[in-house]
Amino acid sequence: MVFRQFVDDDLGCASYLIGDSGAGEAFVVDPAYAIEPYLEAAAEEGFRITRVLETHTHADHVSGHGRLALEHGVTVSIHPLAAPEYPFAPLEDGQVLHVGTVSIRIVHTPGHRPEHCAFVVDERLVLTGDSLFVGDAARPDLAVDAREGAQELFHSLQRLTALHDGVEMFPGHVAGSLCGAAMSPQRSSTIGDEKRTNVALAFADMDEFVGTSAAVSTPRPPTTARVVQLNRGPFVGAPAPLRTSPATDCCKEGVTVLDVRSADAHAAGHVHGAINVPVCGNSFATRAGFVLDPDERIVLHASSREEAERAARGLRSTGFLELDGYVVDVDATEAANPITIDELARLLDNDAVTVVDVREKDERDAGFIPGSVHMPYRLLRACGVDGIANGKPIVTICESGARAGIAASVLVAAGIDARPVLNGGIDDWRGETVEFRRCGSSG
Repeated sequence: MVFRQFVDDDLGCASYLIGDSGAGEAFVVDPAYAIEPYLEAAAEEGFRITRVLETHTHADHVSGHGRLALEHGVTVSIHPLAAPEYPFAPLEDGQVLHVGTVSIRIVHTPGHRPEHCAFVVDERLVLTGDSLFVGDAARPDLAVDAREGAQELFHSLQRLTALHDGVEMFPGHVAGSLCGAAMSPQRSSTIGDEKRTNVALAFADMDEFVGTSAAVSTPRPPTTARVVQLNRGPFVGAPAPLRTSPATDCCKEGVTVLDVRSADAHAAGHVHGAINVPVCGNSFATRAGFVLDPDERIVLHASSREEAERAARGLRSTGFLELDGYVVDVDATEAANPITIDELARLLDNDAVTVVDVREKDERDAGFIPGSVHMPYRLLRACGVDGIANGKPIVTICESGARAGIAASVLVAAGIDARPVLNGGIDDWRGETVEFRRCGSSG
């Protein structure tokens, strides 16, 4: 057996290739939209990819099953509860498939989604998809009512932990994904290790598990419905090549310029109205998905073609399939003028600015600057600025500067005088902070 794991570090998604050297065949599990790595790996091993196994209809990334089916004639298998609109071979609980002499047993594990399945390979390892992660379990609220999903997930986890302790476990997500809150950065584990250490497996009582699991507070990306629609609908083929756009496209009505250069480059000079989400930063595609509308026309501003192509791959992976192109040499004369923590302290002493804390609620509860306004960066564009604009210049702040930079660019694009704290954040603040303890919290 040949077994390979592929991880998209930006989205925290994992996919797999399972092959038999003697048969010269391979299956791909949960392929990403960019299918080239699987084709390259199959070519290296002398394999022909004959089937795609989907653990479920993904909500966080566009699947590559359509490309593999259209471009290479590969069969796609998924549980019928997914109700796909494309040709598929149905999976059912207890079914055993073979790639050469390698057996793959289907275990129906609903909870994250009704159709979810795990795959036990040669009774030696299990691909758990979006059910059991290293350190955590999946969120149950993306397809059904959270409590209903949590009840099903509890029983699915019981089935998975009934496997032998020595069975290796390979999840569909690692740390960086929004599908679980306590995921480990480890890319694999064993059933035994998870039974000893996984927080989601510490519940013997279903009601306690449901109460905790259904209370998920992780943000749901606005791209979710669109991605599910694409993955459930007719096969999605290869993207159109990314073209070079004339600089004048940046000024066209209805066009949004997404500046994917570094925050420092954007601060030094950017196109009027551009929103900055650096492709070099963490979770680029997820963060871009929070501030962009899937239907708007997008032109990328990059420092090179390679950077533009990298950004395009990330955007396509979350459903932004049609991009208007990219620019490199363009008139970028507007500056962002970031400030330091020390400068912020002086401005607050003079009551000269409004601080907008763009972190998530749980982060802010741990400590925030007195008098600051709370608005997560991901909500600024959708919710508008009426609740935070009071005539004073705005300073955005987060933990490290990354989200503050995005937030400031969104505000400036909306015509607000905003400056980010880029190189630092709340942890560097030497003044007073306030903690907020919510009802029912421990400690």
